[in-house]
Amino acid sequence: MTIHRLGESNSLLNQFIAEIRDETIQKDSMRFRRNIERIGEILSYEMSKTLRYKTTMVRTPFGTKDMLLPENQLVLCSVLRAGLPLHQGMLNYFDKAENAFISAYRHHPDGGDAFEVVVKYYAAPEINGKTLILTDPMLATGKTLENVLKVLKTQGEPSQIHIISVIGSADGIAYIENVFPENTHLWIAAIDEQLTSKGYIIPGLGDAGDLAFGVKR
Repeated sequence: MTIHRLGESNSLLNQFIAEIRDETIQKDSMRFRRNIERIGEILSYEMSKTLRYKTTMVRTPFGTKDMLLPENQLVLCSVLRAGLPLHQGMLNYFDKAENAFISAYRHHPDGGDAFEVVVKYYAAPEINGKTLILTDPMLATGKTLENVLKVLKTQGEPSQIHIISVIGSADGIAYIENVFPENTHLWIAAIDEQLTSKGYIIPGLGDAGDLAFGVKR
């Protein structure tokens, strides 16, 4: 797996990361969603540099111009519900992409720290031979992405996989490196070193789904 850790270099991206972490700014859910969306736009732009391009003639009112335009068939697949603002940010840039959605949540069968990831809903176009982009804002243990991959494998074989995430844990990234194909690319804004016993990232930012859409029961 190739890891692109974009928050390591100085850029405006770090301002948006700081704001989504800030517990005072987090109280404004609309600003939180918009910052996640903007991070998605930045990660999309950086990822776009690795796509395949072909020369295409564009006609202007005064003549023609050859332009290099991307030719990959993209499928954006987001994990509900936390992935929706990140998905929108990517769709702002990859507006011709097809879209897929999958639900995945943690189930604690005995009420303790141990949990399993349950996938209950999946809607997607054909993914065979296409470039699959998986978006999940928080890459904690990596088990959600592992279970998403299991479902996707029953639907077809993409030519390449890109994972887009905002904040991840070092352990979670190490975990998915052993699960996903070697030619997978991970585009991530920040990496934190610790996980709690319940698998939440420290310092992280909290529950991205709750911060974006309200606390769930």
